[in-house]
Amino acid sequence: MSFTTRPTLQGTFGMVSSTHWLASQSAMAVLEDGGNAYDAAVAAAFVLHVVEPHLNGPAGEVPILIAPAGGPVQVICGQGPAPAGASIGHYTSLGLGLVPGTGPLAAAVPGAFDAWMMLLRDHGTRHLADVLKYAIGYAGAGHPPLEGVAATVARVRELFETEWTDSAEVYLPGGELPVPGRLFRNPALARTWQRLVAEAERAGPGRERQIDAARTIWREGFIAEALGAAAARPALDTSGNRNAGTLSGDDIANWSATYEAPARHDWNGWTVCKPGPWSQGPVFLQQLALLPDELASCGTAEYVHTLVEGTKLAMADREAWYGDAVDVPLDDLLSAGYNAGRRRLVGDRASHELRPGSPGGRTPVLSEHARAVARGDRPRGGGSLPQGAGIGEPTVADHATPGDNGDVQVAADGSTRGDTCHVDVVDRWGNMVSATPSGGWLQSNPVVPELGFPLGSRLQMAWLDPGLPNSLTPGRRPRTTLTPSLALRDGVPVMAFGTPGGDQQDQWQVHFFLALVLRGPVRGGLDLQGAIDAPNWHTESFPGSFYPREMRPGGVTVESRIGAEVIEGLRDRGHDVTVGATWSEGRLCAVARDPETGVLSAGANPRAMQGYAVGR
Repeated sequence: MSFTTRPTLQGTFGMVSSTHWLASQSAMAVLEDGGNAYDAAVAAAFVLHVVEPHLNGPAGEVPILIAPAGGPVQVICGQGPAPAGASIGHYTSLGLGLVPGTGPLAAAVPGAFDAWMMLLRDHGTRHLADVLKYAIGYAGAGHPPLEGVAATVARVRELFETEWTDSAEVYLPGGELPVPGRLFRNPALARTWQRLVAEAERAGPGRERQIDAARTIWREGFIAEALGAAAARPALDTSGNRNAGTLSGDDIANWSATYEAPARHDWNGWTVCKPGPWSQGPVFLQQLALLPDELASCGTAEYVHTLVEGTKLAMADREAWYGDAVDVPLDDLLSAGYNAGRRRLVGDRASHELRPGSPGGRTPVLSEHARAVARGDRPRGGGSLPQGAGIGEPTVADHATPGDNGDVQVAADGSTRGDTCHVDVVDRWGNMVSATPSGGWLQSNPVVPELGFPLGSRLQMAWLDPGLPNSLTPGRRPRTTLTPSLALRDGVPVMAFGTPGGDQQDQWQVHFFLALVLRGPVRGGLDLQGAIDAPNWHTESFPGSFYPREMRPGGVTVESRIGAEVIEGLRDRGHDVTVGATWSEGRLCAVARDPETGVLSAGANPRAMQGYAVGR
């Protein structure tokens, strides 16, 4: 067994892993109180809205994977679509070439709240008040904020003080930044949830009735009214202009979360389940399908080269084929024949090209922006890209990688690299859940003063070119980077895992998964912590999902502790290597259950110094 930062936890009662210790412990408190994995996950999610507000919020989005004990794996889609008024013509008429990275124009229909309520109603056992009390307590009575919260607010302070003044009321109380170690409160958010619970309970007795009442209040009551009004108020966004959004009360009222079958792929006795191609989840599956029969030893330059080149091919296919469309050729993309042909493109040298394939003989089509950045051009004009350095999703070349403290990278205009949150839970009955809540972060939009949280900015991931699988289209979901995972062994759910990280999510997860299944067990079980701790990497050799959607051809970033031999080996193969901080790549969470023994296990990422696993 290799050295790890922490032990892989093992027990029999319940296990939780999330990106914040307060969320993990709140979920564990629900399990201790008799709740199941789904009750616990909902409680954790609402705590994450409070303690990681720079990474997610109630008006954001979430894909949720569930594996009920003895039941099939399902996806709950908490990704809202583009509003009815969000046409390409409307955005281009404003002189835009890309959807802004912040502000009302970037807001999709909020999806996270309804997805969590659906999970609680259909699979949980607790009342609404039981799971919301933890978030209400931390918002109202206060919690010690993370360093990342303070750093994010500091970056957008001028924006808040001069333009988004309602945000300043919450995040700069008395003109002061949040201070780690001192209690920080969001009383408006606490009042929102207290009012929601009180109004839902007036619907009468019955857990399901009250949860459905809460969903109605969100869609048609005081929350919907406040969100619709906020979207209609012009606000400064990354285009440099003050724009109103397209989201309306009707858009909110007419949408609800849905159940879907997962995308899945079988590999070496394992089956990995992911959300469908409206997410980037199948990128993970394509990377597995592209692996050669024999891999080089884990952690060698040849091993990293093989995985990075497979990532580039899968991400190129994401750009050409993924979206909320009925004709995504997923079966062809995962087929043995298609991947045999794609695998032959992986040579001894690093590719610097964007090379989508032709599944089923179809011709790939890319956005003009993607073609331009793949050529090495930086598109200008139409307000689509800002002129100043440091705007939008930071490139590694311009900004370096996140440091050892794992702070999210945020520009002064609020545009964000795309970090987020994650939570996994397994209970003593064998129920399992994996979820990646994101969006609606404090720097995405002005705070809605009546509610204490902002709208999201997920529409920035849709293209303004017509005719693409991911073209901005009213009623269609923008393709998201959010991608939780469930892994089955011989058809039985064994592990739930995931990570924050935008475009990096399905890169870090693949390495975690392979590091896990290719190494020996620890204490007779999966070495979750060892795989989480293993040195990781990512490539930026494809158009990013976040504004301004740049690409770094041939670029790969590695943690310095991967070793000089591996770094030089990658450079010898033609990779443009950036050496990041020692602990800077990957934010994995994971829980597992051994179906033969019933032993539960968990591990959590040490990199951001905030993720924790708990259990017994």
